Amino acid sequence: MSLLPYLHPGIVEAGCDEAGRGCLAGPVACAAVILPEGFSHPLLNDSKKLTERQRNELRPIIEREAVAWAVVMVEPSEIDEINILNASIIGMQRAVSALSVKPAHLLVDGNRFKPHPDGIPHTCVVHGDATYASIAAASVLAKTHRDELMMRLHREYPQYDWAGNKAYPTRAHRAAIAQHGPCPHHRRSFRLLK
Repeated sequence: MSLLPYLHPGIVEAGCDEAGRGCLAGPVACAAVILPEGFSHPLLNDSKKLTERQRNELRPIIEREAVAWAVVMVEPSEIDEINILNASIIGMQRAVSALSVKPAHLLVDGNRFKPHPDGIPHTCVVHGDATYASIAAASVLAKTHRDELMMRLHREYPQYDWAGNKAYPTRAHRAAIAQHGPCPHHRRSFRLLK
């Protein structure tokens, strides 16, 4: 099944998504993407349904072809302060504000969002990243930008194997936290150990 191009044809619509919400460390990455009318790519889909190679192949295509795109990181300290749901919402709002073109409508992955400070109307779509092309594109950018950052942080903290687990709560990641303790990039408001 191919992705739908937009909910409201004829207006400038931005897709919004995040990556890293369930991770134990690192930021949550939030992206907003406005695709040109008629954009399609055979690989484009929910980033979770793609291989790392496919995501990395799509990223430069999306960044080159998009009318506008932005990725914003919300750091662990802010996640701990306002909780991960609010951090994800605020991050997506910041990504929309960072777009070089102001959209007339937002398509947001999931079922929770708060009105954008500029009053841009929005529609929440459960599994939106597998439904609308612009949300799928945002999911790819959020995931690839966050993975790239976690690879850099892995070089600083190799004991947690973030190159492999990207800070998701794998058994090995939790074992490394138990052995070495948390580092400054861990989210203290999360249950780091079972």
